[in-house]
Amino acid sequence: MLFHSSIRKEMSRSFGATVVVLSTVVMTMLLIRTLGLASRGSVDPTEIMAVLAYTVLGHAPTILTLSLFVAIVATLSRMYGDSEMVIWFSSGQGLRGFLRPLFQFAWPILVVTGLLALFAWPWANQQSQTLRDRFEQRGDLERVTPGQFQESASGNRVFFVDKDSVGGKTAGQVFIAANEKGGQTITSARAGRVETIGADRYLLLSRGQRLEFSAARNDLKLSEFEEYGVRIEAGDSGIQRALPPRVLSTESLVTNGGAANLGELSWRIGLALAAINLVLMGLALASFNPRIGRNGNLIFALFAFILYFNLINLGASRIASQKSDFVVFMLGLHGSALLLAALLLAKQHWNWSVRDGLRRHRIPRSRTAVDA
Repeated sequence: MLFHSSIRKEMSRSFGATVVVLSTVVMTMLLIRTLGLASRGSVDPTEIMAVLAYTVLGHAPTILTLSLFVAIVATLSRMYGDSEMVIWFSSGQGLRGFLRPLFQFAWPILVVTGLLALFAWPWANQQSQTLRDRFEQRGDLERVTPGQFQESASGNRVFFVDKDSVGGKTAGQVFIAANEKGGQTITSARAGRVETIGADRYLLLSRGQRLEFSAARNDLKLSEFEEYGVRIEAGDSGIQRALPPRVLSTESLVTNGGAANLGELSWRIGLALAAINLVLMGLALASFNPRIGRNGNLIFALFAFILYFNLINLGASRIASQKSDFVVFMLGLHGSALLLAALLLAKQHWNWSVRDGLRRHRIPRSRTAVDA
């Protein structure tokens, strides 16, 4: 049918362009944030692109939902502005007739958005968290970077190496500050090398000095050495940390329960429900006002999108802090959004107005007064 195909074709072009623009903006912002994490030592600089890819994949449901919403509002607003809607209305097609082509175009995007929110989002967060944990749990030797002060895995030592060899086995101008045995020690040496003794690795320092401060005796001790060995700590990869809800699978959230898990679950399900409601809202909010131009209605729709998603995030935090009930919030927010979209569609389809309602209400009163 010409009516359905023309709408779907234009929305597909608008949707594709919007996805490209939003993806570029989001990738740029996330790249800046990832580079900041790498500069602070939270992310391995060699794995920046992997962390960026997982982060973008996690934000894909939001990008697809916003792109679909913008495509619907922009397409229908253009049709209003070019008087195409008048032609379709004159041919017997009301706003209710637009529901079928809209959902025929949107249903694959809605399915992909739901799958990404329920399954890809936790998997991407888990992979990103694994990369960060692996980088944070590396050994002291891997943490040393020439020309930079670097803290050890346990946090009780600070290393500085002026330069090292290609293989990282020898170094020059080594500085080590440590808090151990109720005191502080500062060790410096002209050179150092890494050797394995038994099951442990040691940094053997050559031609240096060691300054020890004892808090119990309140004294300083300065000694020089020709060779001194410092044990290199291994990474604490065996330590089990509590996993945050955002990296847990949807099945685990449902099985384990708990306020924090329900808050995360409400956010994932909310993304899928919001995508459906926004299709209806896009049809209801699309219009054209010559006084504000074609972009005015689109800006208003974007504010509605931001408000909706902020309410989803707010509800997730309130459920996690046990300030709101999961079922009550989901029915209240998404049910109200669906009801509001239905009322707006009915108003646009039947051309309801407050003035006409008041006029119909006043007519019986006037007739009663005349009869009296």
